[in-house]
Amino acid sequence: MAETVVLKVGMSCQGCVGAVKRVLTKMEGVESFDVDLKEQKVTVKGNVKPEDVFQTVSKTGKKTSFWEAEPEAKEAALAAPTEEDAPSAPDAVADVTTAA
Repeated sequence: MAETVVLKVGMSCQGCVGAVKRVLTKMEGVESFDVDLKEQKVTVKGNVKPEDVFQTVSKTGKKTSFWEAEPEAKEAALAAPTEEDAPSAPDAVADVTTAA
């Protein structure tokens, strides 16, 4: 089954990018990968396990961690329950008016 693994990797130069590409090229199951120096982001697609990709990239000596969800998605997820739990006064009035 194809899996997409996204990592945050501390890369400062093209040499770092080359090191990451070298280990991913040798890794079994990798179908494709993208290494973004500016974003410090490595995306790997293939028949791979996330932990195996993490371990392989970590062998480069670069600081590696799993990429967090996009900030907008996190904010939306955190904001949604708060809005439902504590609606503002105008919303409460609108709900009563609509129901009447």
